[in-house]
Formats: sequence, structure tokens, C-alpha cells
Amino acid sequence: MEFDVIGAGLAGAEAAWQLASHGHVVNLHEMRPQAQTPAHQTDQAAEMVCSNSFKSDDPNSATGILKAELERLDSLILRCARATRVPAGNSLAVDRAAFSAAVTSALRDHPGIRWITDTVARPDPQRPTLIATGPLTADPLAEWLAAAVGSERLHFYDAIAPIVDRDSIDLSVVFAASRYGKGGSDFYNCPLDQEAYERFLDALLAAPRAPLHDFDTPYFEACLPIEVMADRGRETLRHGPMKPVGLDDPRTGRYPYAVVQLRQDDLAGEHFNLVGFQTRLTWGAQQEVFRLIPGLERAEFARLGSIHRNTYVNAPRVLDAQLRVKALPRLWIAGQVSGVEGYLESAAGGLAASLFMRQHAQDREPAPLPRETMLGSLLHYLAHASPKDFCPTNAMIGLLPEIPGGILDHRMLKRAGGLRGLKQAKGAYHRERALAALEAHIAEAKL
Repeated sequence: MEFDVIGAGLAGAEAAWQLASHGHVVNLHEMRPQAQTPAHQTDQAAEMVCSNSFKSDDPNSATGILKAELERLDSLILRCARATRVPAGNSLAVDRAAFSAAVTSALRDHPGIRWITDTVARPDPQRPTLIATGPLTADPLAEWLAAAVGSERLHFYDAIAPIVDRDSIDLSVVFAASRYGKGGSDFYNCPLDQEAYERFLDALLAAPRAPLHDFDTPYFEACLPIEVMADRGRETLRHGPMKPVGLDDPRTGRYPYAVVQLRQDDLAGEHFNLVGFQTRLTWGAQQEVFRLIPGLERAEFARLGSIHRNTYVNAPRVLDAQLRVKALPRLWIAGQVSGVEGYLESAAGGLAASLFMRQHAQDREPAPLPRETMLGSLLHYLAHASPKDFCPTNAMIGLLPEIPGGILDHRMLKRAGGLRGLKQAKGAYHRERALAALEAHIAEAKL
């Protein structure tokens, strides 16, 4: 069967590769470089705009479980991420350029994929089509989609963190370490005493901010601009992105009052991004304020932070648990425009859509993924959340079905070594159950 996939972001790239690898012909439509977005800088597939991280690699975390599921399903995105990873402690982070190049090569070299540079404003509802245009969907397509499904478009503001040149970091001030020693000394850490923290905070709160065009559009709570977090209280940053706990300065033997972490952004180690420092400060203000951070007094910025508006659909009104548009049975939506948030979650949505589209090609009713899997729980949330209160979500343990009573009790808490041990034990149970459920589903659905 021939499929149309609109958008070569993480979801579209994964879906196109999966469909083509299972014998289907894919017309992959990508508007860049013919038309650009406010955030993208290249014409490559799967460009990572806001961060270079696919989050925690802890096998028992929500993202660790999701990665295990994607590996079992032979994810192209995850394979390319592993091949281009950079040091990031217990997280999977990549060289953005090398990662995008690897994904682009896989797509362009696949004989079953036709890469088409164009802007699709109105897909043919009679052709099996996946919309994976991401949160920066062009207005004509977004407006067509809103009218076609009879649902309002929803928005939130998302921000990008700045990147600094390594040679401009004062290595006599920063120290190399990962939180609690997990992953080695993979981050540069800029230590702040109380006086430096208060000075930085005063400047941050007083600095001019780029104007927002839609005052009623909210921020995404999981990725708030650094200055918005500071607005919520003077201690907020010390319990958020500037949390020092677990980052002992080897020169003092204990953690400082506050810390700014720098994570490697490319394989060569020439660029580092400020972790958690997404911002809507004006560019001039960013250079002035962020150079108050110890170790960054002479920082040269490879990229400054910015803010952009993201679009997503009201998934519970629009989609079923197979990512299919209820009003248009030959149309699927995946990625951030479907209401998930995060690079890993977007790729996972694209992979899931490809599974359902493959079953459609065989004239079979697509089978929902088991709720015991992290991917199945994400899709269940999209289909069954409250339409009135719907907002995008990341992969979270709380989306999974509860652990049956009696399996993990207070005796296990004692054996596990406290609350942290119990959390790991619960995560291990969820992981084992998820992978077993996925294996059974693969066999039953003949994937």
C-alpha cells in the first residue's frame, strides 16, 4: 500500500522508515527548506530544536521503559540516537547535527521512501495519511485540520535554552561532575554562592523579555522559561534547574548554594547548552544576565534562547486509541501535534502510528497497544483524558495501571532499602510487565 506522511520530524521520520521497512511505499512530505519555521535552522529530518536530550536512561524510569519498548520494535530514532550520543550522565543526549544527518540518510537512502519537498495545506482524506507536522504546523494545514475534525486548535508556549562555546567557559571556575556520580563527570557545573545567586536572580527578574503575541496562550509547565520559574519565588530555581544537591564541588567537598549545569551538545565537545535554562529574555539581556554565572563571564553564545508557540489538537475529542482521527478513518496524527510532549514520546507516537497503519493496509482493525506498556498508556491518555482539561503529557509512571495489591508491600519497602529502593522496585515491576505485555501483543497482532 502507498502512504502519505506529512512532516519529517521525529514522529514522521520514524513512521516513514517503519512503513517502508515493512514493504510499503511512502511519500514523505517536508516543507523545509522551501518554508521554514520560527525554530528550525536546517532542512534535515528529525531536527532537535529545544534540547539534545532523550531524557533518562535509567531502565526503570518511565523513559527507560519507553526506550526498551522502542528498541524491541526496532526504532530508527533510538538507533540513531545511540549511535550519535554524547556524554550526559544517566541521560541519552546526542550530537544534534550528527543525529539528524543519520536519520536523514536512512530516509533518503531507503528505496521505499520518496522524499518530497513541498508544503501540504490540504491532504486527500481518501488517501491513508499520517500528519506528523509537529508543534510548529504551518497555519494552512492546522486550519484545515481544525475545520475537518470540528475541533479547536490549542496552543502553548515552548522555549529554547542557549548554547555556549566550550572555549569561552572558564574551566578554572567550573567543575566536572554528574549528579550523585551517575554517568561519570559528564557535565560542567557552574557553582554559585548565596551572594552570586541573589545577584543573578535580581538581574534575571529585572531583565526585559521578548513580547508574546497571544496573551491567553499558556506555557508548557514541564518546560517553563527560567525567568517564569523565578517569578514564582526566589527559592524556586534552587529546587529546580539550579538544584545543587548531589553535585559536590571537589574543591570544597560539598555541594554549593546553587549550580548551573552545562551539557555537551555535539560529539566534538565544542558546544554546551545550559540545562533547564530555556528563556524568553531578549537576546541582549540573555548575554548580560547569563554572563553573571560564575564560569560564564566571557561566554560566547553559539545560539541564544528563544520562545515559540506550539500547536496541538484536543486529542480526546479528535483521536481514538490508535491515533486515528475519529471523523476521518484514513487519517492518523502522531508526534507533538497529537498531544504528547518530548522527543522520545514523539518518535514513539510515530512508531505506534506505523503499526496501526500497517494493520489497516491488511484490512485488519488496528489493535490498541496494551495499557501495561508505556506507549499504550500514552495513547490511552490521549484518547481518554478529559477534553475540557486536556494538555500535552510526557511519559510518566503515573500513566501506567496500578500495581496489583500485595505484590509490593511494606516488607518489600524495608528490603528495598527505603523509598528510593521501593521506587526502583516499582519501576522494575512496571518494566517487566510492560515488556511481557508487548511481546504478547506482537505475537497476537502479528506485527
